[in-house]
Amino acid sequence: MSRISDTDPALTHRLTRRGMLGVAAGASAAALLGAAGTPAAAAPATGTAASAAGRGRPVLPPGRLGIQLYSLRDKVSTLGFAPVFAELEKYGYDEVEFAGYTQGSAGPITLARLKRLARDHGLTPIGSHVGYYSDDPNAYTFAQNLTKVLDDAQALGLKHIGTASGPFRYGSTVDAWKRAAEEFNTYGAAARARGMKFYQHNHSDEFGFASDDPKVRLYDVLLAETDPDLVFLEMDIFWAYAGRFRFSRRPDGTAAPFEPLDYVLKQPHRYPLFHVKDGVSDPSDQFGYRMVDVGDGDIDYRRFLSAVTRLRGERLAHHWQAEHDNPVESFAFARKSSAHLHSLREKC
Repeated sequence: MSRISDTDPALTHRLTRRGMLGVAAGASAAALLGAAGTPAAAAPATGTAASAAGRGRPVLPPGRLGIQLYSLRDKVSTLGFAPVFAELEKYGYDEVEFAGYTQGSAGPITLARLKRLARDHGLTPIGSHVGYYSDDPNAYTFAQNLTKVLDDAQALGLKHIGTASGPFRYGSTVDAWKRAAEEFNTYGAAARARGMKFYQHNHSDEFGFASDDPKVRLYDVLLAETDPDLVFLEMDIFWAYAGRFRFSRRPDGTAAPFEPLDYVLKQPHRYPLFHVKDGVSDPSDQFGYRMVDVGDGDIDYRRFLSAVTRLRGERLAHHWQAEHDNPVESFAFARKSSAHLHSLREKC
């Protein structure tokens, strides 16, 4: 039996709204680009995007495409949330993940207004990144102000609330990560009491090895020491593959290969969220990849999404957030990423 209802009322409402607007989830890249009506010129699909298109079922599940708003921080700070949400609606996005709730120079905004703006543009606030800890006792972090963090998440109607900070608060030993895991379990229990899921977003360092036991991968400690019913993971796929590049050998040089996708396939329920971030393979780069717009790189997202969404009961159980840390033009990145991901089709 599916863990996510195929008749999700919120999803049905969003898709009906999209149909009325002429931007249907699962539309072709050409249809999305034609509906966007943005200043940046749309290029025809080439390379990876063109070869990925086909006649099979859309790889991307309906109603599950989001974007991490950190990628659009320049537009949010200069234009405000409303114009940004309006553009995302045109591009066919369903969800947004926050990286702060302020607008910078665009002026202050209340959480109630922010929630309403998202709803008015057919967007569901699905999650948010908040700091893990700080030396400042008044900092807006899980460790320093857990109640306030959860109050705000609840006010926005978030289903997930997490941190992009690695569990390095106490160092990189096995015991240090066990200690951090205990705190994550506490945050997870507090989030669950309010109907939310606490999650941790990875970078590449989490896949490194414990400083006191180089045979132990730190990410494995995190998985083992956190309660799977309380602590969830948001896999940043780009950084996971960067971790594979950096840490496929232990410090003594012995082989320690791993496949990021295997982590998900073994425990799919622990990965409700993903960051869809692309890269061009470059062994000369310290991370093994150079970050590019989704669809312009070497990461096979058709394979990755298909492997996860084909699992029994998992098609609608995950949320896919497009992201680029420093896009050349953030609206163009958002538009291209949506077009590419909607164009992906299962192999017949």
